[in-house]
Amino acid sequence: MARTASSKATASVTKKPSTLKRATVKKAAVVKVPAKKAAAKKVAVKKAAPAKTAPIKTATKKAIAGKSAASASAAAKKSATVKAKANASAPRGKTQTAAPARALATRLDDALHQLRMSSSQAYRDGLARYAIPTERAFGVPMGSIQALAKRLGRDHELAAALWDSAWYEARLLASYVDDPAWVTPAQMDRWSRDFDNWAVCDTICFALFDRSPHAWRKIEQWAPRRDEYVRRAAFALLASKTVHDKQAADALFLHGLELIETHAEDDRNFVKKAVNWSLRSIGKRNAVLHAAAHETATRLAARKEPAPRWIGKDALRELNSASVLGRLAKKRAG
Repeated sequence: MARTASSKATASVTKKPSTLKRATVKKAAVVKVPAKKAAAKKVAVKKAAPAKTAPIKTATKKAIAGKSAASASAAAKKSATVKAKANASAPRGKTQTAAPARALATRLDDALHQLRMSSSQAYRDGLARYAIPTERAFGVPMGSIQALAKRLGRDHELAAALWDSAWYEARLLASYVDDPAWVTPAQMDRWSRDFDNWAVCDTICFALFDRSPHAWRKIEQWAPRRDEYVRRAAFALLASKTVHDKQAADALFLHGLELIETHAEDDRNFVKKAVNWSLRSIGKRNAVLHAAAHETATRLAARKEPAPRWIGKDALRELNSASVLGRLAKKRAG
């Protein structure tokens, strides 16, 4: 019994150091907790610190953005002012367009190069059969010229340069790339004096000049001219107006019939053919003009001079044709 009690006492004495150790550890743990909280607080303070300065940075960014917006607005206003001044200096009814990126000489060289690449000797040789001079011709089909014009787009400067190059196909191309709104009476007179074949004359009148606001005045001015291709241009232009000027009053074409009758005695081949063309075209426009053109053609066919007689008889054949009469009947019914 005494032995048992003694061993218990020894055990209890032996356990005391460990108990003390555990107590010490617990105490140390209690001491460490505030240290962790302090560290956590420091981290929280560090994280919170930038948040205080964030509004300042945001405000700065907003200020910079505001200045950028103000600068952009000022630049836009300046650009609008420059455009307005440019448009103010342009002719009335026209808007100044942005200058092409490439220099005019480069655009001209490129256009002429593409014409050369589309040419063929066989086509060039065939032009002579249609009384078209070939000294300054590449030999390019009209379809290729029109396709090139679509790729180039409207370019008034390039059109003038193409015309001045004096190449046959370049002048045809000029009629498709020029802008009718920028064509002036002086340009029309200058180009008409350069006409040296019916193809250039007719293409310029049909594809460009007839869309110009000066066309009717030029018909009146050119009809009395003695130059063969200038007079032809007057009647080619009149014929073209019958097709493209849908809003023109009948009175304008009735006056055109007077010009036709006045100048029908010109027996030069390219003049009388243009006079005949314009007479037939006026007669196909509507029923009223058909009746007036028929009367004019009848009077011309009765003339003794060869030119007016041919003009009148040839016009009557088409004006009396079933196709023309049927088309006019459909117009009346519609």
